[in-house]
Amino acid sequence: MRPTRTGTRRRLPGSPFNTPEIPPPPVEVFAVQDWVSHDKYGLGRVIHVEQNSTVLVDFGAETYRIVPPYTKLQKL
Repeated sequence: MRPTRTGTRRRLPGSPFNTPEIPPPPVEVFAVQDWVSHDKYGLGRVIHVEQNSTVLVDFGAETYRIVPPYTKLQKL
């Protein structure tokens, strides 16, 4: 019996698993007073941006802290 190898397997050139790695999309940068739209909370205005890119958004009735990645938040 042959011992198994613990290294990574080399993929064949025509393999469907040879897909290039897609880099993640860049994190959007928000500034104070930017108008934003959120899928759940609606239209709002950025009132504070923290150093770790967390934004504080005023949606009229309530204020929410939104952390990156901003999947549901879009700058208008």
